[in-house]
Amino acid sequence: MELITSLLDLVLHLDQHLLLLVQDYGSWVYLILFLIIFCETGLVVTPFLPGDSLLFVVGALAATGALAPESVILLLAGASILGDNTNYWIGRFFGPRIFKSEQSRLLNPRHLEQTHQFYQRHGGKTVILARFFPIIRTFAPFVAGVGKMDYRQFVPYSLIGGIAWVGSLVLAGYFFGNIPFIKQNLTLMIFGIVAISLLPGIIGLIRHRANS
Repeated sequence: MELITSLLDLVLHLDQHLLLLVQDYGSWVYLILFLIIFCETGLVVTPFLPGDSLLFVVGALAATGALAPESVILLLAGASILGDNTNYWIGRFFGPRIFKSEQSRLLNPRHLEQTHQFYQRHGGKTVILARFFPIIRTFAPFVAGVGKMDYRQFVPYSLIGGIAWVGSLVLAGYFFGNIPFIKQNLTLMIFGIVAISLLPGIIGLIRHRANS
C-alpha cells in the first residue's frame, strides 16, 4: 500500500520531484530520465513508471532553461527506441515461457491478450499507435517479439513511434506547460494526461465485459 501511495505521489507531483532532481543532481538527471523511459518501454514488468506525464513535465522544465530541449528529445527518443527493441527481443526469446502460466505473478496474461487484439485491429502500425497508450505501450513490442514479427518491419515502426511519442509530448510541455493557468494547475494537468491515456483501455475493458 505504501508503495502504491509513493508511486501515485510521484506521478501526480512529478513536476516537483523532477525539479528537485535537476537541482540535486544537475546533468545526472539526464541519465535518470533515460533509465525511466527505457524501463517503461523496455521491461514488461515496469509499465507503471510515468511516461506521458513525465515527458510533458520534462518539456515544461526545458522551457524554463532547466533542461536542454534538443538534448532531452534526442536522449529520450533514443531511450524509447532502445527500450522498444530490447522488449522485442525479450518477447522473441522468453515470451512464450513467461506467459505459459496463467497464474503468473509478474505478468498478467490478460495484458498480453489485450495487446494481441490491438495488433489484430491495427496491424503493423500498432507499434506506432501503442506508444500513446499506457501498458499497451510496454506490451506491444514484447508481443511483436512473441509473435516473431519480422524485425526489419518492426524497426522503422519503432523509430517513427519513438520519435513521434517523445517529440510530441516534450514539445507540448515546452510550448504549453508554462502557460500561467496550466503551470498553476500542473498537478491537475498531469492527472488529466494520465486519465486520458488510460481512457481507451478502460473503454476497451467495458466493451469486452459487455460482450462477454
